[in-house]
Amino acid sequence: MEPLRRRLNPVWTTALLLGGALVTWLVTLNRMEGMDSGPGTDLGALGWFLGVWVTMMAAMMLPSVAPMVLLFARVSREKASRGREFVPTWIFVLAYLAVWAAYGLIAYGTFRLIKWADPSFLSWRRDGPYVAGGAVIAAGLYQLTPLKEVCLRHCRGPMHYLLHGWKEGRLGAVTMGAEHGLYCVGCCWGIFVVLFAVGVMSIFWMALLAAVIFAEKVLPYGERFARAVAVGLVALGIWIAVAPSSVPGLTQPSSGGGMQMQKQEMTP
Repeated sequence: MEPLRRRLNPVWTTALLLGGALVTWLVTLNRMEGMDSGPGTDLGALGWFLGVWVTMMAAMMLPSVAPMVLLFARVSREKASRGREFVPTWIFVLAYLAVWAAYGLIAYGTFRLIKWADPSFLSWRRDGPYVAGGAVIAAGLYQLTPLKEVCLRHCRGPMHYLLHGWKEGRLGAVTMGAEHGLYCVGCCWGIFVVLFAVGVMSIFWMALLAAVIFAEKVLPYGERFARAVAVGLVALGIWIAVAPSSVPGLTQPSSGGGMQMQKQEMTP
């Protein structure tokens, strides 16, 4: 019985979440070492990209999803104490990450389609800065939409969802994890468009945007902060379009198209 109590203890759940976030950040730092971190970086083979993407999502999203995960674990613990089926929290977390994996697959497919079309205007020496800047501006404007507001409100206050939308059993945990993941994608997909625009393999931008996501979802006045982020992203997009070489942390592509990687083993 004691191992079960430990497994249900919120302290252990918190430690596993923080430990998982730390480990995935360390793995991400190792995998990104020596890579081209500028706009237009090649995403490599599908299998390699998917592995790196899921690791990135765990590193960036586990801190901000921690309140929801802890709340799920608490409700599951209380139900188990009343004789209901105990559902491991990791099932909820894996379903959540699976939704982000699907987002990554869509992004990868879009990248491959664009690379196959090979439009010359995307060259950084031509209209690349305008395209990247426009994507960042669009992400900023999305911050002000009703959909963003609804999804952010869900992510900031999951208690209502768990109290009124709880589903029993392991299948229920999968469903709830996936549903929460969809809300999370609805809240943050624009921010990840920014990441793809400025350098999806850039540790600097990963850390900065992960901090933005955490502030929006967890810290007080997150809704107001999200509106401030909108202004910041629009300003950043204009800056990238007008003077990309002066943007701190923005690595200029080392070739005209910027579609390259520096680790040979990652080339498809």
